[in-house]
Amino acid sequence: MAEKKEPRTTLPDVREHPRFAGVATFCRFPLIESVVPGHQPVDWAIYGVPFDGGVTYRPGARFGPRAIRDASQYIKPVHLELGVNIAEIFSLADAGDAPIKPYSCKDTIDAACGFALALGDPAITKLLAVGGDHSIAYANIKATWQRRGRPKRGLAMLHLDAHLDTVESVWGEKWGHASPLIRAIEDSLIDPSRMLSAGIRGPHNATADLDFARDHGVEVVTYDQWRSGEGTARLDAFKKRLGDDEVYLSFDIDCVDPAYAPGTGTPSCGGFTSADIFALLRRFASVNLAGADIVEVLPDRDPSGVTALLASHIIFEILCLAAAHSNR
Repeated sequence: MAEKKEPRTTLPDVREHPRFAGVATFCRFPLIESVVPGHQPVDWAIYGVPFDGGVTYRPGARFGPRAIRDASQYIKPVHLELGVNIAEIFSLADAGDAPIKPYSCKDTIDAACGFALALGDPAITKLLAVGGDHSIAYANIKATWQRRGRPKRGLAMLHLDAHLDTVESVWGEKWGHASPLIRAIEDSLIDPSRMLSAGIRGPHNATADLDFARDHGVEVVTYDQWRSGEGTARLDAFKKRLGDDEVYLSFDIDCVDPAYAPGTGTPSCGGFTSADIFALLRRFASVNLAGADIVEVLPDRDPSGVTALLASHIIFEILCLAAAHSNR
């Protein structure tokens, strides 16, 4: 019989504290201020960035963190397939919401980055940002890059999305949700030669939309390539090439087909099912995650709450990937 480990994250006892009662936190993790410094350093801080001033179509993702917190109350700590218990392996905490500047993408990014840099112990605590639109990813990428020692070549990246997010600007705005990855690459936060974007699909405005990624060595796996079987081999080769390099994971919920995740502002038909996306993520079990984000949940377009529920499960899956690496 396996030895029972003492949990590093204390979760409320569901026999005493019903999941539908109390103040909602991400996955019922304790608030970061309740974790005693020096006694139990926080391994992962999960925080919201309720901002959608960078959208180019439907707004409303500012309410994403709140909806995902509510939907995550039924998340449990044990992953059957990966065989990990995240509450035993990690000290996890909800760090609240970053400050935002509703009328400015760049000011919000700067404020969120400063907030993230101050969370937990910079030498230990990793960051998982919950958006909000995809513009907020730049803030968490930059904070992660700084906390991981400012690697000169930048961090490796796994990017799951229907869109490449490497547009120079939209309506004169360089910091919107179409541009976080071009900015991160320009600023050497991400190494494009160790970056893979999977799930790309749908109509594009121009063939030139693909030029930046191709010219900078980003590996692009379309959804059709994934479905054909070619994509799985390429993802496995990418993981092997990474070795134990630190990897940042950016997850846009619109990589999932709107039949399974309707609550998003720029839906693109013909994408991953929820089962597909779990299978894809689990192929990266034991990668060395440096940080992550999940973005673009729009509750107003999510009448049954299925998108927020899926997003809460994605948070769990991301933490389990990290746990599998720690548990090797």
